[in-house]
Formats: sequence, C-alpha cells, structure tokens
Amino acid sequence: MYRVEITEQMVDAEPQEIITNDNLNARVDAQVYFKVRSDEESVKASQYNVANYRYQIINLARTTLRNIIGTLTLKSANSERGKINSDLQVTLREETGKWGLEIVRAELKEIDPPKDVQETMNKIVKAENEKIAAVDFATAAETTADGVKRAEIKKAEGIKAARILEAEGEAEAIRLVNEAAERYFIGNAQLLRRLETVERSLAENAKVVIPAGAELVNVIGELAGVVPVKTPVKREK
Repeated sequence: MYRVEITEQMVDAEPQEIITNDNLNARVDAQVYFKVRSDEESVKASQYNVANYRYQIINLARTTLRNIIGTLTLKSANSERGKINSDLQVTLREETGKWGLEIVRAELKEIDPPKDVQETMNKIVKAENEKIAAVDFATAAETTADGVKRAEIKKAEGIKAARILEAEGEAEAIRLVNEAAERYFIGNAQLLRRLETVERSLAENAKVVIPAGAELVNVIGELAGVVPVKTPVKREK
C-alpha cells in the first residue's frame, strides 16, 4: 500500500547560474507549486508513470528556466518576471500532464546579476535619481522665479495705475480751476493770481496784512459772503 499526498506542495528549483543573451551570469532561483489530482487515474499515474515526480519537477524547472532566460537580456529578464513565470508554468503543465499532476503556479525567487554588474547598475540608478532630483529642483526654482516675476509685474502695473489716476485727478482739478476762473474771474486774471497767493500763504498759517481799501479784500469778502464793516468816523466837538 502506498500513501499519496494530494494537497498542494512546493518544490524549490534551487539556485543556478544562467548565461543571459547579453553574456552575463545571472543567479536564478524559482519555486513550483503543484498537487496530485485526486481522481484514481491521476493518483496511479503519479506512481506508475514517473519514478519520483518531485525530483523530476525540479530538474524540468531548472532546464526550462535556462531555455527561457537564455534568450533574454538581464534587464529584460528582470522586467519580464511575470512572462517568465507564465512560460515556466505552461511548459511544466504540458510536460507533467501524464504524471497525474496539476501545476498550480511557478514563481521566480531571484534573478541576481554578478556583483560587479550589480554595483554598476546601482550607480546608474543613483545617477538617474540624482538627475531627476536636479530636474525637479530646477523646475521648482523656475516656478518660484516665475511667481516673483509675476508679482513684480503686478506691482508695477499697480504703481502705473495709481500714477495714471493721480495724473487724471490733477488734470480734473486743473480743469475745474480753469472753469471757475472763466466763470468768476473773466477779465480779472491779476486778481485771481493774488487770491492764489493768499491761499498758499494761509495754508502755511502765514499772517498777511492787506490794506482795508484794497480790491482783494472786497473779492475775498464777496466769495465768503462777508460784507466789510465800515469804521465809524469820529466827529470833532
């Protein structure tokens, strides 16, 4: 009587050196998961059609990996692990079909390049990362410079707008002064000049002495709505 295990099992294909298509020695290891199908015919086939299916699966997996990876470069082998796993599983399934086995899955454990190649690859990756970091830093600096530039432009535009408004305000004030001069001081340009002088003097809190009988007093009084008070004349007894 023979005891046959029908639950899922795993075998290690054991590490081996495989020469890749670019003539590099890669250290490759894989695991294969399988089980004996539970029907009677499959159980008998696992005992009568193959002497030792675990040993046979290991050797078949190692041979298949050499055939697959030998056609790939080291870089493509590392980037196409999923395809290698799929190809390995398909080949094992076809070859073990008569043994009453079911290949559940096959997985690569490692594809390691030689030490010197690994060091070179690490340097390349480091250089690429530093390059990306430098580009990111330059982009950030450029973005900051653009922001400062836009801020300065906005500031200049604001100053320009303020100066335009100030100039427009001064122009409007001049226009109003001209209209007032034309309306109230027609033919009295000299008198208007005197009033402007008095205005500037009063703005500086200056004291101005004006003769009582001067025309300027009468003009200021009329504009302010004030009538000059006559000084009483003393009579001799």
